[in-house]
Amino acid sequence: MSSFILSKDVLLKDSAIYIHIPFCDHKCIYCDFYSIITSDNVEAFQKSLKKEIEYFSKLYSEDRIFTSIFFGGGTPSLMEPFYLEEIICHLKKFSNVDDKAEITMETNPGTVDKLKLKRFKEAGINRISIGIQSFDKEELEFLTRIHDKQTAIQTVYNAAEVGFENISVDLIFNLPNQTKEKWIENLETAIQLPIKHISTYSLILERGTILNKLVLDKKVTMQDDDYDADLYETTIDFLTSKGFYQYEVSNFTKPGFECVHNNAYWRYRDYLSFGTSSHSFVDGKRWWNYSSLKKYISAIELNNHAIMNSEIISKEQMHDEYVMLALRSSGLDLNEYKTLFSEEWINKSYVYLKMLQKENLIELIHQILSLHQRGTQFVMKS
Repeated sequence: MSSFILSKDVLLKDSAIYIHIPFCDHKCIYCDFYSIITSDNVEAFQKSLKKEIEYFSKLYSEDRIFTSIFFGGGTPSLMEPFYLEEIICHLKKFSNVDDKAEITMETNPGTVDKLKLKRFKEAGINRISIGIQSFDKEELEFLTRIHDKQTAIQTVYNAAEVGFENISVDLIFNLPNQTKEKWIENLETAIQLPIKHISTYSLILERGTILNKLVLDKKVTMQDDDYDADLYETTIDFLTSKGFYQYEVSNFTKPGFECVHNNAYWRYRDYLSFGTSSHSFVDGKRWWNYSSLKKYISAIELNNHAIMNSEIISKEQMHDEYVMLALRSSGLDLNEYKTLFSEEWINKSYVYLKMLQKENLIELIHQILSLHQRGTQFVMKS
């Protein structure tokens, strides 16, 4: 399913690498990603991570080239720059990492100053994804973020001033009591900054989060789906009118700054993931690691990997995932689709697809089947 590129006269699979750094300064009420609020085992985790990288590199590196590395978490920017630099060097030593690979680090305002950002850049990070979520004081307090508006703004400027050209910010909409005017103020503030990419996410309830318990206890009331859809439509209209184009359901970019790593997911490319709770997808097989840091470290010590479970993707499942991911991003290339699968689904779905086209939910241009704005809203809700 991966694309291929030419390197040293050998065709290599274009693949991605994800690194999950579990350490965090505190747990935000909406977050369901695995993270721990402790500095214990920081060095032990890196040692285990290196062993895991070596193990899988021997299995999967010969026939592929890695065009992106993404440090997520947790809060990777809590680490010292040399900590991530060691990991990057280890990846390059044991894997075929492209010289021009996109290397992203998720960053929270309040965890980095200008000097630390400069050192991260020197360590090899070339793309920064800043989890701002909101510029509004009340919203930040509700989300239990550790930063304020000015810290968020200064973090973006600091990143630009030390030489980061590829800067992305994350924002969350449809917070309880959030007005359309307040959301537009967030967007207005963001586009005034030296950024190239914006990810906008609707606030959703995830099991096990503090927010979910607050809602169940009726201490917080979420806004309804219609209002959520209205804010989403407002987001699309606003950002596209300001020079950003939507290349995925939740992502907007200036031309040429699409996230290489996330495109690997949406275009159904292979990816190797390392660290606690991480998921990998290679050659039609998916596996995922233990979440517990202590269990992860002990499993690596015993087996050189920390796989908790795995599955082989069936042809039917592969087809459905491929179509879904294509439609939620840049569109389904029918020519590519026909080389990977038979035309049975297209022929069987012809009447239904024509109906969707008539209702302005999808469009077909130059053999690319893509969602209209109304169709994108449907995907968001589902």
